[in-house]
Amino acid sequence: MTAAALAARVRTDLRNPLFLQGYALMANTGITAVLGLGYWMLASRLYSPEAFGEGQALISAMRLFSSLTGLALAGVLARFIPVAGRRTGELIVRGYLLAGLAGLAAALGFLLTLPLWGPAYARLDGLVPGLLFLGSVLVWTVFTLQDVALTGLRSAILVPVNSLLYGLVKMALLAGLAAGLPETGVFTSWIVPTAIALIPVNWYIFRRLLPRAAARDTEPPTTAQIGRFLAGDVPGALSALLIVFLVPVLVAVWLGDARLFGYFCVAHTLGCMIALLPANMGISLTVEGALDPGHLARKTRSALRRAFAVVGPVVALVFAAAPLILRPFGAELAEHGAPLLRLMALAVLPATVIEIHLSTLRALRAARRLAAVQIGLAVLVLGAVSLAFPIWGMAGVGYAILASQLLVAALVVRHLRGHMTKH
Repeated sequence: MTAAALAARVRTDLRNPLFLQGYALMANTGITAVLGLGYWMLASRLYSPEAFGEGQALISAMRLFSSLTGLALAGVLARFIPVAGRRTGELIVRGYLLAGLAGLAAALGFLLTLPLWGPAYARLDGLVPGLLFLGSVLVWTVFTLQDVALTGLRSAILVPVNSLLYGLVKMALLAGLAAGLPETGVFTSWIVPTAIALIPVNWYIFRRLLPRAAARDTEPPTTAQIGRFLAGDVPGALSALLIVFLVPVLVAVWLGDARLFGYFCVAHTLGCMIALLPANMGISLTVEGALDPGHLARKTRSALRRAFAVVGPVVALVFAAAPLILRPFGAELAEHGAPLLRLMALAVLPATVIEIHLSTLRALRAARRLAAVQIGLAVLVLGAVSLAFPIWGMAGVGYAILASQLLVAALVVRHLRGHMTKH
């Protein structure tokens, strides 16, 4: 395809809300990955290896509790915000409250059992550090869900703009705190801009976007309908998110070495960023499928093709250049992290099939099947990681994820093909 033909196709795609939203979220992933790489590279230069690894551990724990509860509700919000009509504001507020309270409860349990989690989290011991950690969990929970709210309101184009500004401020603060807070500057620079970003984004959601959504001529879903979907989707989503957020916490405990954990986290975070690409297109498919269920099969075919068109070249590039991508962090990190990054990049190919299948199930409100696929994948990954890590170390995490994704993709591809050929 020539450059002119590619440009023409992109212009055509941008007139389609399915692709516009999907590309915006994919661009957000790219911006987040690039700025995240710059952030951690800067942190590795400005902070000691111990402070670098400890900051990674604290951020991993915070994201575990906030993202598990927040992202578990993401599918529910993406499915119902587009059709909630006059109840849209109520749905978003309840989502924020439910996820926030659940995240706080989980984080409180973590703090009360802190001695069980090893020296990596010793800094959280005490009333003040514990309260600050709980506050950070609440902030990150809302920060996570506001992007889903923007997408459900068909304003995902604002998500990468917010991420760009947030990432730049975060890097500037990281550098500014290096001298004054050499031990806690990494975590502080992460959470303070997050709290600030909540104000303008949610003002725009509730003051500008909600009036338009409330005026939409749709029949709002009943509490019973949302509850039934919630009961089926959330357990599965929680299980799937354990793959992303529990694995680093477990590795921190198994390694017991802040320096090595820092190496693991850089490669693992980049691998998870790549895995977000098909998930981004999937969120857009859920939103557009909810608005226009009659054309879901066609939209699913289109979303799958576009997802692979983006994911394929990215996976090939990362697989070939993994050591070069990690080289700015030092030769030792590139040596330890490149095998993990390559394996996680390869795993995104079967994950693309799984993500599009899950998004189709959300649009169809097939919550039980959603839960079955996600819980099964989580059990496979966590079990395989537990077996592979003692043998291959960091790379074992990559082998476990790749093998599990390939198996589940092989199991769901027939069902996905059936969805795509119904109309």
